[in-house]
Amino acid sequence: MKNKLTGLGIAIVTPFKEDLSIDHEALAKIVNFNIENGTDYIVISGTTGESVTITKEEKKAVIDTIVTANANRVPLVLGIGGNNTAQLIEEINSTDFSHISAILSVSPAYSKPTQEGIYQHFKAISLASPKPIVLYNVPGRTASNMLPEIVIKLATECNNIVGVKEAAGNMSQYFQLIKNKPEDFLIISGDDDLALPVTLAGGAGVISVIGQAFPEKFSKMIHLGLEGNAKEAYKLHYQFLDIISLIFAENNPAGIKAVLERLKLCKDTVRLPLVVASNALKTKIDHFVNTF
Repeated sequence: MKNKLTGLGIAIVTPFKEDLSIDHEALAKIVNFNIENGTDYIVISGTTGESVTITKEEKKAVIDTIVTANANRVPLVLGIGGNNTAQLIEEINSTDFSHISAILSVSPAYSKPTQEGIYQHFKAISLASPKPIVLYNVPGRTASNMLPEIVIKLATECNNIVGVKEAAGNMSQYFQLIKNKPEDFLIISGDDDLALPVTLAGGAGVISVIGQAFPEKFSKMIHLGLEGNAKEAYKLHYQFLDIISLIFAENNPAGIKAVLERLKLCKDTVRLPLVVASNALKTKIDHFVNTF
């Protein structure tokens, strides 16, 4: 499994129709577009999938649509995370993992636990999980930073914790993780703008937002990085910097959905409290897509 979660993973959006119901046709279209253009695995129901405004029933329907569209072509990773440890264990116990390769579990948000609290939370998740777990550290959203020493401790003590999606935006923290990790433990970039430098430094690739819009080029960049071909990979890296900045300028996933709408893959609709990208941002995105 560890080797399967390398390269380009995408944090897939959940497309909505104008009435805010889930657009399963568009979702299947995005899955096929990505698999046909080089995406290595798909992450379901993460932040970019607007997981906090999706009901349990909708989440199951999203999984079913992606499983059907995927047809066992690439690994699927399911987001199961939050700040209620007992509730997460209950969700794990009631989930059908027949077509799921791994779990992505975000560090608890809002509660702001100590490092010991984060450690105990993931230790409990590890004991409950029948599937490999990728930790997810994104302090910009959770209000607490899961420090490298806690990640390494969990990686060492829990056999089914196989990697971390690191999104602190801190290269020094990435370096500490790569330097001290167990040999087969995966350090996966959760920062699109740092995906290539992290991969070249010894990371396993990226779980990307922008990658789902331009999977062919983004996947090529990451795989060149995995091969150590920095010169060719950086040519692609610099092509992506402006659009990465644009899609996160207002909120995620409004930015990436604006790109996907421009590519005719889905509508740009999001659920409150998020709002669609502003007209000014859409104009900049349209200009990028027209010239990319």
